Amino acid sequence: MESENNQRCQTALYEEEEVLARPNSFANAQGSSGMNKQSPNSHDSPEGKILQQLHDQQLLIVNPRRRNGLILFKRYHAEFAGPGSGVGGLFDVDCQRVLPVGNISLLSPESSEERKRAYLIRRQWVRLTMQITDNPVPLQRAQKMIEQFEGFFDAQTIAKLPNEAFSLLVGVLPQTVIKVRRTA
Repeated sequence: MESENNQRCQTALYEEEEVLARPNSFANAQGSSGMNKQSPNSHDSPEGKILQQLHDQQLLIVNPRRRNGLILFKRYHAEFAGPGSGVGGLFDVDCQRVLPVGNISLLSPESSEERKRAYLIRRQWVRLTMQITDNPVPLQRAQKMIEQFEGFFDAQTIAKLPNEAFSLLVGVLPQTVIKVRRTA
């Protein structure tokens, strides 16, 4: 019982393709990288391991003390789960691909209060995206989403994010994102 409690209390931190703690939580080995060179579905890649955890319905929390997050690619759209957000559980079983943003760190919730707070924070991130997507002008939606990321992440991190990720977050074509990025 004590070892079970110790396992739940440990956090998952990952750097340079080494798991530094807890063997059943995974995150981006490339820090703020965009798309991994390995297949996004590869179970050997850090992204593949995160995806497997989501499919296994494990609930994880994006570390609230870091500038990091996950872009969760669903069938027809993408969602951003920022710091403090809960990912996994029943909500992300349909996730097809993940893209870690920033120096990702995923934690295991220690209590029902932590789980509840993580769900509430995830809902806030979804609401922020909904506010952006309410704008009927595609160029403005793309611009606003990029501005939100610029306010939170450094330019190098944002530059590594693919146009497809932004386009699926706000429901625009990748060409629209390219146009916005060129004018910035």
